[in-house]
Amino acid sequence: MLQRLASALYLMTATLWVGGLWSLGYIAAPVLFSGLADRSVAGTLAGQMFSVIGWIGIGGGAYMLVFMLYRRRLAVLRELLFWCVLAMLLLACAQVFGLQPLIAQLRSESAVRELAEAATRNRFASWHGVASALYLGQSLLGLFVVLRVGKGSN
Repeated sequence: MLQRLASALYLMTATLWVGGLWSLGYIAAPVLFSGLADRSVAGTLAGQMFSVIGWIGIGGGAYMLVFMLYRRRLAVLRELLFWCVLAMLLLACAQVFGLQPLIAQLRSESAVRELAEAATRNRFASWHGVASALYLGQSLLGLFVVLRVGKGSN
């Protein structure tokens, strides 16, 4: 009974994490920026949502790795799925603990100066681009993970 529950939670975790990445990054955030006249409000809301999905990724990734290690012990270290989930977890940590606080700080600095300073605007754009590239990488790894988990690789 507990093993079935753990397996179901593993599948639900993969679905929530990857589905959240895709729906937030490629549907919700673009709708916010196209639907709200105030880009600052859109950015604040998107940032809050990206933070939530980042924490879901950290918790979910940790659970998935522990589940796989418990299930297949050290043999799991030879499986691509394990390394993809680990990479996704590390990217989620980079987003939550590194890039999101940095981008939030740059946003607050630029809000005070009303984006008047080109250096702050350029730094914000550069770090936002890095965050977007890492998010895309996490999303593509997630696609692979969902396809493998859907085939019963756990």
